[in-house]
Amino acid sequence: MKIRSVDVYIIDLPTIRPHQLAMHTIVEQTIILARVMDEEGAEGWAEVATIGGASYGEGTPEAIKVNIDTYIAPLIIGKKPVHYDKIMHEVSLNVRGNNFAKAVVESAMVDLVARRRNIPAYELFGGQIHKSLPVAWTLASGDTSKDIEEAKESLHQKRHNIFKLKIGKGNPYKNVEHVLKIIEAVGDQARITVDVNQAWDETTATYCIEALQEGGVSMVEQPLPAWDNEGMSRLTDRFKVPIMADESLNSLQDSFQIAKHRAGNSFALKICKHGGMTQTKKVAAIAEGVGFGLYGGTMIESSLGTAICAQLYSTIPKFEFGTELFGPLLFKENITLNEIKYENYEIIIPDGPGFGMEIDMEKVKHFSRGL
Repeated sequence: MKIRSVDVYIIDLPTIRPHQLAMHTIVEQTIILARVMDEEGAEGWAEVATIGGASYGEGTPEAIKVNIDTYIAPLIIGKKPVHYDKIMHEVSLNVRGNNFAKAVVESAMVDLVARRRNIPAYELFGGQIHKSLPVAWTLASGDTSKDIEEAKESLHQKRHNIFKLKIGKGNPYKNVEHVLKIIEAVGDQARITVDVNQAWDETTATYCIEALQEGGVSMVEQPLPAWDNEGMSRLTDRFKVPIMADESLNSLQDSFQIAKHRAGNSFALKICKHGGMTQTKKVAAIAEGVGFGLYGGTMIESSLGTAICAQLYSTIPKFEFGTELFGPLLFKENITLNEIKYENYEIIIPDGPGFGMEIDMEKVKHFSRGL
């Protein structure tokens, strides 16, 4: 069967609490859904998420929709979705960049093909290695006592024992104190990492990472701006604590350059950043080839986007830093009829067919812009 249509929806979902990052505080998260339908009416669904409009990256929700509708959809309509890798290669020859748009279209084709075959999507990427993966929780209220209370409750419920702290906003030195107090409170029961979201210069990073390393932080994510690979290399050489590349790691070519120059020594994978599931597997292979640790990142997707990431990550041999697939836990509402399961500090990988999630069209209509 050939592809008949591609539909794109922009959804705004409220969160259970403010989620503070260096560039934006999320109280309502924007996700983009794509539906690919074949000539017999079978559907494949996929999702990507963005943060703060244009504050995180160049791919705004509005641009993603327009570029799919105008430039990508005409290239895939009439094609057989089973050839999704060939189709996306042809798209890449005609559409520059637009990794988020490419990722959501490719994933929707994957979902359609897997549903047609009545298999989980991970079977199309080499098969499942993991049935569950460790999942971190981000402590991002900005209030030390609230974060400690939240961490202790997560430990009590056996939901998370890896915690990430967003420390790119505000005074860096006070933020380091904030982290060290949390380590003092729960560090004997949990692993603590930090994410700077590009907010520091090299001088600030040198001082702060030294204090964080001495305090017991287990990983520092993207301390410098995405363009500063030389600075990231110097920090990687200077400190024992792993330095993770995130915003600087987008394309396959980025991953090669970071590995070659050691502009970090671990990778945060994100399907949307890399331009799709196929490309993400290639980035992971580069990391494996040079001995870099992996982290299964998130853009704070809802249940569908989280299932996509979880299924692909389940086919990758090792995640030294676990994953960050907590997105569904942050939303007040869900756009699928079924939910992602979390048990014993891990996310349970959804089984198929497809990505294993059933779309709730009433919720999609309710939260979509313009519907």
